Amino acid sequence: MSVKETELPHFKQPLLRTPFHNRARELSQHDSFVAWAGYTTVDVFTTPEQEYFAVRNATGVFDLTPMVKYRIKGPAAGRYLNHLVTRDVAKLKVNRVMYTVWCNDNGHILDDGTLFRLGEDEYWLCSAERQIDWLLDAAIGYDVTVEEVTEQVAALAVQGPTSCWILKQLGLAGIEQLKPFDIGRFAVEGVEVMASRTGFTGDLGYEIWMPPDKAEFIWDRLMEAGRLRGIRAIGSQALNAVRIEAGFLMPHYDFVSAESTVRLGRDRSPLELGLDWLVDFKKGHFNGRRALVAEQARGVARRLVGLDVAGNKPAHSALLYTEESGRQEIGFVTSALWSPTCKRNIALAIVNAPHFALGSKVWAEIYLNRELVWERRMVQAEVVEKPFFAPERRRVTPPADR
Repeated sequence: MSVKETELPHFKQPLLRTPFHNRARELSQHDSFVAWAGYTTVDVFTTPEQEYFAVRNATGVFDLTPMVKYRIKGPAAGRYLNHLVTRDVAKLKVNRVMYTVWCNDNGHILDDGTLFRLGEDEYWLCSAERQIDWLLDAAIGYDVTVEEVTEQVAALAVQGPTSCWILKQLGLAGIEQLKPFDIGRFAVEGVEVMASRTGFTGDLGYEIWMPPDKAEFIWDRLMEAGRLRGIRAIGSQALNAVRIEAGFLMPHYDFVSAESTVRLGRDRSPLELGLDWLVDFKKGHFNGRRALVAEQARGVARRLVGLDVAGNKPAHSALLYTEESGRQEIGFVTSALWSPTCKRNIALAIVNAPHFALGSKVWAEIYLNRELVWERRMVQAEVVEKPFFAPERRRVTPPADR
């Protein structure tokens, strides 16, 4: 890439480039990039299949820099966050991470993300979308500072069964002792990095956080460390496949932020999304608590569930019915995949009550394009437990060397 191209004015280059952009561009065989939170990121490097199997059989590396990061600091940081999110932040210890959501006053999800506790009064909140207006409004009356630090931190997700071995080769001595959701601090040839045992793949994996000016140095050392263990850069298509297997939700796929919806009834509560375990009604008041208490008492009208779909054709955006005739519509598929690892046709779907009970049988209306001719198929699906893929290695400490 020429110097002239990197210095284009902002109106000719509207998307930001991460510190790993040049390295990613060198590996990209398709020049296929997509926008994420104001950045341009790789959609696919080689093929989604190669990148998928790198995560499940070796190690995949994903550029996590565009994830929006907020530093929340001050004497009242813990109390402020406990009012903001649905989980009990008081239970989060220093150098630990928790997954959580936050809601508006109607109990509908604004976003989900990970909360890092870096010190007694210092936290990071990471989300897929920018939430600064809501966070600042919620901070009124609290002795805290809220600052977006996205551009100040570069990050890589290093995920897969050989990830721990590779990171040890990189020089992160002792990383094998990190338990799931632990945070550790390490040095790579004098460069300080933070590592968390977190990820979006449902597999063994870590996320590495570093200064942007050292990003290419860490990338190069990481790729060299993993050369004999099948390390591969992956794009968003492969990440989407593995997160479906893990049963993880994706904004704009499985839910839309309550701040973004323009039609009534399109926003979702954590209870509707099957995230009841993230809502701590015992901790006291938090945004949306009153509405969620009322919803819990009356029961949810719909719920996001896992589906096991007959056949091998993914049920992308399929409508769901109670019977093959398609007379009573009861829901729709939000994400779908033929899982190469599970050898199952799986999906995440919003299903109306009472049909979301485990074991319920529904019918999915699938449309297939065959040489510009559309075919309609009605196939049976069953409501099942998720995640669909949950290997033991994702929790074992220390992980086995592979």
